[in-house]
Amino acid sequence: MNVRRSAAALAVAVAALGTATAPAALADDASPSPSAPLPSGLYGKKDPQFDGVFRQSYALLAQKTVGVTPAAKAVDWLTGQQCASGGFAAYRADATEPCGSKTQVDSNSTAAAIQALHAVGNESNAVKKSLDWLKSVQNQDGGWGYNPGLPSDANSTGIVVGALAAVGEKPASVKSQKGKSPLDALTKLAMDCGKDGGAFGLADAKSGKLSPNADATAAGVLGGLGQGLVPAKGKEAGSAPKCAKPDTAEQAARNGTGYLLKSLAKTGHLTSSMPGAKDQPDVGNTADAVVALAAAGQQEQAKKSAEWLSKNSAAWAKDSGPAAYSQLVFAALAADMDVRDFGGADLVKQLNAQGPTPKASAEVSTEAKEKADEDSDDGSGVSVWWIVGVGLVAGAGIGFLLSGRKKKNQL
Repeated sequence: MNVRRSAAALAVAVAALGTATAPAALADDASPSPSAPLPSGLYGKKDPQFDGVFRQSYALLAQKTVGVTPAAKAVDWLTGQQCASGGFAAYRADATEPCGSKTQVDSNSTAAAIQALHAVGNESNAVKKSLDWLKSVQNQDGGWGYNPGLPSDANSTGIVVGALAAVGEKPASVKSQKGKSPLDALTKLAMDCGKDGGAFGLADAKSGKLSPNADATAAGVLGGLGQGLVPAKGKEAGSAPKCAKPDTAEQAARNGTGYLLKSLAKTGHLTSSMPGAKDQPDVGNTADAVVALAAAGQQEQAKKSAEWLSKNSAAWAKDSGPAAYSQLVFAALAADMDVRDFGGADLVKQLNAQGPTPKASAEVSTEAKEKADEDSDDGSGVSVWWIVGVGLVAGAGIGFLLSGRKKKNQL
């Protein structure tokens, strides 16, 4: 989805689409700039009401992935947003006030925060509390909705799978009281071949009927593969996978991969499905698709779409803020492109400028990352791709679309 330019536009979109996806960056551009000063540790300069925790988490994840040590106050701000239950809301203006019944904690903010806090280290207690909270609100079908009690959706379930994988838990072993795992839920959210093309669906708010959706598909592919924002790239898969009955999460992920390949084949980018956005490129979701395709071993198309991003994402990222720059970092890494020379832009420098000055920054290029992977001698087989674990999917690519369900609760 494209970044919403205002809360009003967001409400219109939610009414029209009736969907639920990760808030991702709702981008830093979710609403007008706030009148009150923002916390000095927070990334981004615009109203954080709908995406403060999400954009902060993205920024910290991206920094750690490329060898940047975030400022302590940036980490402290994120930790301070956690409720006593372990859950995170999108943003709490006064974190000294305890969370109450009206505090809308959600799965997406919590799963993103888990990955960020796990990545920076020394936050094990906060991470454990958040994991326990997520497990306590797991739906009986094995998945998660944006807020507790809402039906499971591919975006929310996918980002939680990423959080589980980041901390070393196997998603298949995290089961509801009825014995269902997140992979079971994703299988049910996958659509048939034929007219639906094997996509993952997004539910209409009124009817609950699923419709093919590229953003949900990118999230579903990563979740079905047990991966997320910074996945270990899959083995080169060659031609598009054959679509078949989605009776397992792995097959559903293969089907979704084929759907994304077909959607990107002509132009290299996805097109916005927002009302009134006729033939408008969807930059954020294209970045998510790049990551998903790389994880599925479709490196050729991932590279083509990342190259399109390198030529067409500058204005979008500048307008959107820290989560957008983070998405581009993930996409560039997935496509084996240099994050410090992405279409002539230094994504690391641009991201760092969105918040407090980092403690330290290593000059990590794609080549250096690859060498580090080759030189790893700890026997674990874990590369820099797993430093931050895996995670989100959704919104303007995993990002940048506020969950329709969350907004529906607030309207």
